[in-house]
Amino acid sequence: MKALLVALNAKYIHSNLGIYCLYAYSRKQGIPSEELIFREFTINQNRESIIENIYEEKPDIIGFSCYIWNIEEMRGIAREVKMILPQADIWFGGPEVSCEGERVLKENPWITGVMVGAGERSFYEILSGHRQGNRDWRRIPGLVVREGDGSCRTPDGTPLSMDEIPFVYDYIPEMEHRILYYESSRGCPYGCSYCLSSVSPGVCFRSMELVEQELQYFLDRRVPQVKFVDRTFNCNPEHAMGIWRYLHEHDNGVTNFHFELSADLLTREEIHYMAKLRPGLAQFEIGVQSTHRETVQAIHRRMDWERLKSHVVQMGRVGNIHQHLDLIAGLPYEDFRTFRRSFCDVYALRPDQLQLGFLKVLKGSPMEEQAKEFGMIYQPQPPYEVLGTKWISYGELRRLKWVEDMVERYYNSMQFMASVEYLVPFFEDAFAFYDLLGSFYKERGYGQRQQSRMQNYDNLLEFVQYYIEGSPNCGIEVEAVRELLVFDLYARENLKAEPLGLMTEFQKSVDRGECRAFYQDDRAMGRYLPKYGEVPWKQKMRMTHLGWFSYDILGFLEHHHWQRKRCAILFDYAKRNPLNHQAFCQKVEI
Repeated sequence: MKALLVALNAKYIHSNLGIYCLYAYSRKQGIPSEELIFREFTINQNRESIIENIYEEKPDIIGFSCYIWNIEEMRGIAREVKMILPQADIWFGGPEVSCEGERVLKENPWITGVMVGAGERSFYEILSGHRQGNRDWRRIPGLVVREGDGSCRTPDGTPLSMDEIPFVYDYIPEMEHRILYYESSRGCPYGCSYCLSSVSPGVCFRSMELVEQELQYFLDRRVPQVKFVDRTFNCNPEHAMGIWRYLHEHDNGVTNFHFELSADLLTREEIHYMAKLRPGLAQFEIGVQSTHRETVQAIHRRMDWERLKSHVVQMGRVGNIHQHLDLIAGLPYEDFRTFRRSFCDVYALRPDQLQLGFLKVLKGSPMEEQAKEFGMIYQPQPPYEVLGTKWISYGELRRLKWVEDMVERYYNSMQFMASVEYLVPFFEDAFAFYDLLGSFYKERGYGQRQQSRMQNYDNLLEFVQYYIEGSPNCGIEVEAVRELLVFDLYARENLKAEPLGLMTEFQKSVDRGECRAFYQDDRAMGRYLPKYGEVPWKQKMRMTHLGWFSYDILGFLEHHHWQRKRCAILFDYAKRNPLNHQAFCQKVEI
């Protein structure tokens, strides 16, 4: 017997914890490595190349890991694989097929069966039965299998405890340049109607003894990033605090840990402890979804907005944790106006990133059952994205798509922090800025073609000039915007050529001899670049950048006071902020 697990990831850097768990559990139960292998591909790979790789393994059993973003491609691959390997049993598993196994079998006659929910034990039983020549799948819990012209759902099995699932990375080769995923709990205690976690309520936790051993594995290997996949990481304060305390006490100075949590559940003790963490050690993904009370109630979401807001602001003041806040457009009872308010509410908290997502009406979710009641129209095929509701039209959702694109380019990219900080107050609100910018992109056709990094800077300057033409008394100073864009550009990267198209006449007129004199001045180097030691001055020039500005940009960013003042700013690329990756910037006296 030979079995193959297949993953189709969104990017190479991603990894598939689902097939790792199936693989590791079966290996621990005694299935030898020569009988069970896994292969990971990406959705951007050529389908024929993927099928060829599967064919060359000549597997008897193939398990496909199915998600909303890969299911269509998985169906096509599985169908063709069955044609060239007709003897192979094909099993589907994963969140996209678990809730509708009967329909999946009916629509895909080449599939042997569907694994429902957590599949570690079910998959092992399938392998064991195949090795013993017993292919009566109806005896195995947690499956939907064919029975005559129809299908049969076997009884649910007893869930595995989290401690019964082996640490997958004991069985997986070293994975450089990949994001590693880790699971310290399964399930969610809440019942948000748009989420499949609400279908099977309840949470089970891995013992802290095992968790600490496994976290040390990542720390010892100085893994760049580990993402916890726990649905609500801090639903158990004792469990969450134990992990944060261990990571702080054993911090290796490199590894970043990502947590999805509810900020309103954080305790005073936890927030106080968070302030001790190394900048960059932790990042939080915080689901807000909406601040409209009627919407929050309709989706059965438990959220204390005022408490969440207070906690996000407190952690933001310390500035050591990257905070990523989420909104969902298309939820019930939220129209364009109330969504705009939700956007501005969250934007005012100054998160490091603001994710504007769109409701997916997932198969098997409570939201699907209520879709007709809410007047929802949505895509009949994955990703099942909402196209309109009683409260918001298709046209308004498309308008929000442009807002999303602008937020990604000009806020979440962290490449325009000073420019956007200056510009937004000149508009009615933050939403209006991104909405008008999106309309400008649409009218000019910029969003329909690939934009280079520099084009995004040029386009923002062009938008500002266009906006001033229509609103000449708006108060925006074009020269200030030019210098802010130059500042943002150098804060992120050490350019080999000056951005002459952005620079002001003042910046172009600066005597470059002053720059060379600065780097040749030993006293200046000892004061501003002491860690560079005996590095030759020309090399210091290449490793850093000295720029001149006619506005006090650093003073504005620190005190929000805007004034003309000739300044020289030194950008040090060896010292970057771990949260936004900007170079360390300081004024220098010349």
